[in-house]
Amino acid sequence: MSAVLDSFANPVKSPLRHQTKTTLPVEQLRMRCVSCHLGELCFPCGVAGSDVRRLDELKFGRRKVKIGQTLYRDGDRFQFFYAVRSGTFRSNLMLSDGREQVNGFYMAGEIMGLDGIAFGLHASSATALEDAEVCAIPYTHLVEIAAGNSSLQQVMSRMMSREILREHSLMMLLGSMNAEERLAAFLLNLSHRLKVRGYSASEFHLRMSRAEIGSYLGMTLETVSRTFSAFQQLRLLEVDKRHIRLVDLEGLRQAYSKYACVKGESRQEQGA
Repeated sequence: MSAVLDSFANPVKSPLRHQTKTTLPVEQLRMRCVSCHLGELCFPCGVAGSDVRRLDELKFGRRKVKIGQTLYRDGDRFQFFYAVRSGTFRSNLMLSDGREQVNGFYMAGEIMGLDGIAFGLHASSATALEDAEVCAIPYTHLVEIAAGNSSLQQVMSRMMSREILREHSLMMLLGSMNAEERLAAFLLNLSHRLKVRGYSASEFHLRMSRAEIGSYLGMTLETVSRTFSAFQQLRLLEVDKRHIRLVDLEGLRQAYSKYACVKGESRQEQGA
């Protein structure tokens, strides 16, 4: 495991990209994992108290990100990964034809920016969908601490595994489901993630637009709107612009016949 961590600490430089400066500066304000209200969801979950205090020695920085502002961009030099403290982010990939593809949404307690480990450059961009705040975790320093600490090594392995599972779930979503199953899976997953954070599982405000949902699910805007309308006619949910109320959760689950993807995401959250 130490050899793997050493290779992560010195990521290979990609010949296809040029390094740029990170988009937003880190504020010199310490964030303490040991007292954070997101401890059961975020990066140090499962780490012993003494090891959490060692993480606090890293002096995590804080970044406040305004709605519409970009935290990091495709091609930026990888220095930090980010734990979302508040707000919601959208992750985008730039396609070869210049179009952007949404490949994820992140909320409080979730980790972003791990795509930069492989080549030392971020492979995606992260944009705030509302005013947000993140902890900036210095990756190289974390690897140095983890090299002699099996507990932290396990946490880092879980982080990598969760990212792989997330990518696998997205491929399953896009590759084997129709429009109704995709939207039902998306809403059920969002409902679960909100529930474990202490929010209502059945009533919430979407931070992302229908166009962004469509980009993520591989659906046109028209198909997203039509599927929302179909679910509303079936009395599975009620929609008022971006406000959603899930009226019949079980019926929505039945609309998603291939429920393994959502269960996989649930296991991912529980194992965090």
